[in-house]
Amino acid sequence: MTDLPLDQVRTLLAVVDAGTFDAAAAVLHVTPSAVSQRVKALEQRTGSVLVTRTKPVRVTGSGQVVVRFARRLAALERDARAELGMSGEPVRVPIAVNADSLSTWFLPALAGVVADPPICFELHREDQEHTTTLLREGRVMAAVTSSATPVQGCSVRPLGALRYLPLASPGFMARWVTGALRADLSAAPVVVFDDHDDLQDAFVRLLGGAGASALRHHVPASEMVVAAVAAGLGWGMVPEVQAAPGLRAGTLVPLVRDRPVDVPLYWQQWKLDLPALSTVAEAVAAAAASSLRGPGS
Repeated sequence: MTDLPLDQVRTLLAVVDAGTFDAAAAVLHVTPSAVSQRVKALEQRTGSVLVTRTKPVRVTGSGQVVVRFARRLAALERDARAELGMSGEPVRVPIAVNADSLSTWFLPALAGVVADPPICFELHREDQEHTTTLLREGRVMAAVTSSATPVQGCSVRPLGALRYLPLASPGFMARWVTGALRADLSAAPVVVFDDHDDLQDAFVRLLGGAGASALRHHVPASEMVVAAVAAGLGWGMVPEVQAAPGLRAGTLVPLVRDRPVDVPLYWQQWKLDLPALSTVAEAVAAAAASSLRGPGS
């Protein structure tokens, strides 16, 4: 394969991060014409269109490959500079993580990380079924995901399962759950995180139904989903650890007992020998082992 000139690769990354050729030129302290020429030369060298000239630019499939390479190259360069004592700057580790993990077990894992040079975390909140998209695009180094299939260039390790319970408030139960649960939930209001949240539909399908009702309240914050369910806005699937206080207080009750939904979680990360990334991975795995459900538990 023809060599990829590093100045052209870095220019493409600047364009993608800045969003436009003009903005990238300001970041790189060159003219927009120079940026355009470098990207065009890189496209000629690779034989592929790498970005569409929209505002903001959009990365093509081939462009994603080059962008991933550029981000990994930048990470290796920062790591080498740190090991050589050439930089006192902290190491930046971008991670994609689902909202429920972020609100329960994940932040304590990061709080326990001790590294020299220090690590700065850049967290991207995304549904566990879509965090791999950020890995594929090269926007993060690692992700908590529900996918056991590794993204190209990444390794994967199981973390455990996050258990969800089907819950509602006592008042909601009295009003909406009066007969066969499957039929009741096909009409009852439901609380969801966002359009990607399929847990409630999956639960109703487990009961033999087609899915939850179309009467959906979107509450895009994990803690507020629990509050909305406790307030009686609708029923919902609540992480076990977040449900415990409400179950003890009686503000939350199970729709049915012994029918939890376990969502397996995995840690995917770049296949690079980066000490900072390895340190974070071990901390995350240790926290998951003590917080998530293991096989058969």
